[in-house]
Parts: sequence; structure tokens; C-alpha cells
Amino acid sequence: MQTNLSEILQEPQKQLDALEDVMGKKGVLEQIAQENSELMTNRFQEVGISENPTVKEVSAAFFLQIERHEQELYKKIGVSPEKLDFHKIADAARKMASESDGFFLKKEFGRQILRQRPPHATLAYLGYTDVEELLRKEDIGEIFSALRFIESDEWMHETFAVAYTKFSPKDFEHRPIEIRVLGPQWEEVAKKYVAKKHHNVSHLKEFGIIFLNPIAQTGKGKFLRDFALLLHYFHEVAFYSRLFQKYAQTGEFQQKFIALLRGDVLENPQLREGDWLLVQRYLWKENPRDMRLLMPRVNPESLHWWKAEQDLARFGKENPDIGLEFWDGLDAVAGLFPGEEGDKLISLDMEDFAMSYVSSKEGKYEHFSYHQREALWNKIFARYVGGYGELERLVIENMEKGFITIA
Repeated sequence: MQTNLSEILQEPQKQLDALEDVMGKKGVLEQIAQENSELMTNRFQEVGISENPTVKEVSAAFFLQIERHEQELYKKIGVSPEKLDFHKIADAARKMASESDGFFLKKEFGRQILRQRPPHATLAYLGYTDVEELLRKEDIGEIFSALRFIESDEWMHETFAVAYTKFSPKDFEHRPIEIRVLGPQWEEVAKKYVAKKHHNVSHLKEFGIIFLNPIAQTGKGKFLRDFALLLHYFHEVAFYSRLFQKYAQTGEFQQKFIALLRGDVLENPQLREGDWLLVQRYLWKENPRDMRLLMPRVNPESLHWWKAEQDLARFGKENPDIGLEFWDGLDAVAGLFPGEEGDKLISLDMEDFAMSYVSSKEGKYEHFSYHQREALWNKIFARYVGGYGELERLVIENMEKGFITIA
């Protein structure tokens, strides 16, 4: 078992040493490596495997944890794979999430957008004659949740360019985050979404809406995987709300608002020593060879996941029969373990392991680690600046610039 941060981050040791010099705090990386090693050893003892297990042994033991915790979560919420009550699931997530409200675009502007840009494919899909009939008979949040899977990319891009560039701070209001279950009229749309994204949860950050496509995902591991994603979206929506509110106090609101919705990341960043790149997306999913993955970075997406897993761990501590507290602190932990083709990196992050478990059940046997890698970079940065609260403050303060300078 190897827990060397250079190996796990795929960064040369000399670059990590240089990072410590620039940040002016010695021993931080060594301390994190030691903590992660201790967390790993503790969990291995808990599941009854040795300190130096193989890939196969780690996978088998942690897959059993995913399966057991998922079954307990089903029971605690009061649903089952045979009888998924999506409204119960939504209510459970709302109670568990530690975020509840935010600063969002008024819904009347959703209606205004559709009057300005009639969604003809959606009208045809539902059999309505015009936009006014659509708005009378359907919920505006549900309409916007479904648009991206009915309308063409061209319509979406043109609508975005025409309508979203006109909003100002006065078009926003404070209100609760909504979690909606799409109605049966959207079933075909929901099927398309699940086929493309492989999960049944998404969100509209500008409207403060999280929505569930009521397409049952009952394969083993999928319920725990997607419930964690549901909690993650509460934090993501609230985070962007704080940015909307910050930009409302400055000039160029429209430009900054659009950049947030696009998820802009500096394309060819020219960073100096002490600069940390701000990455709003999981670049590894788009291109594992992206050169920006070699840079010190902070990922707000990973911060949302950290908070979601904190929600689950807290729920686990309040309900010890479920066992979800097992995953507390493992988001940034990984190790290299001997496998059939040499040493292999295994992430112990709950979401990575849930995804890996789903993959194993589908006969693919992929071991995901991109959540853990970004979580580790966040943990390193947080340790240098004084914690995750300061990490989030600095991200919000520097988001439009695209990087944080510390040094």
C-alpha cells in the first residue's frame, strides 16, 4: 500500500516540494499524507482486511460497505428498489441538506424567456398550440428542466445568447431552494436524460431548482450514488446563489452571470508561483490529459461534494444503524494497491466507490478516482489557508479572475 501524495496526485515530488516552499508552511503535505494513511488503516481494520491488501481485497470489502449502507438508507427513508417514492426521497434530501435558500432569478422571467423564444419542439411534444397554453398548464420550473432534452442545441444557444444577457440584479429574489419531481408528462424526456447522464438528478442553478426525473435507477449502488448527488446539488445551487448575490453589488453583472452558468475555466492559464487555478468542472471527465490537471488548483465542485458527504456522515452519526459515518473523512484518501497488472490507484471517496461499484455490476470494472483527486487538492489548499470556510471565501472572492494568489 502506497499513500505518497506525489503518486496519488501524479505530480513530481520536486513540484510538491516547491509548492511547500512557496506557500511558506513546511510539513503540510507530510501531515496530510500521514492523516490519510491513518484513516485508511482505521477503515481497513473496521472492514477486516490487512494494512497491505490487494486491489481485489479493497474493492470487495468496500463494495460490501456501499451495498450495506445503501440498503440501510433505503429503509431509513422508507422506500425500496421495488417501490421508489420520489417525493419521499426528495423530502429526505431536503431535511438532510444543510443549505435551504438563496438568491435566484424570478420565475416570471422564465415565462418571459419562453414568450420571447417559443420552444416549438416542447410545444409539439406536449401537444400545445402556443406558449400561453404551455404556461397555463405546466410548471415553469419543470418546463426549463426539460428544455435541454427536447429543444435543439441551436435553440438553446440562441436563447441563452438572447435572453440571459439581459438580466440585472433587480430580476433576482431571495427564496427557498426547490426540489421538484418531474410529472409523468415528461417521462420520455426523463428517459433521454438518464440514458445520457446515467443518473436521474439535475438542477437549474439560476432558478434555484433541483429536479428528479422519476425514472427508477435501482441497480445496486445507484441509489446511494444519486442520493449523494442530490445533496451535492443543494450545496452547488447555494454556492452559485452567493456568487449571484456578490456580483449583484458590482458592475458587469450580466457578463459575470453568463460566465458562471457556462462554468468557465481559464483556457491557457499563465500562472506564477503561489497561484492556484480555479476549476469549476471535473476536467478529468472531459480530457484526462488536460494540462491544467498538472497545476495546483481548487475545485468548488469538489467543495460541494465534501459538504454533501459531510451531510451524509452527520446523518450516519445521528442514525448509527445505517453506518454512513464510515465514509467521513475519506473523500481525499486514496492509495496504490497491487493488482493483476501492477499497482493501481484506488480512491476511498464514497462517490468514487459507489460509481466503481455500479461499474462492477455492469461488467465494466472501472475504478473512478477523479472526485478524490480534486478533493485532495482542496484539502491541501484548505490546510494552507486555514480551513474549508476560508477556501470557500477565497473561491468566491476570486471566481471571476479564475485563480487565487497565495504568497
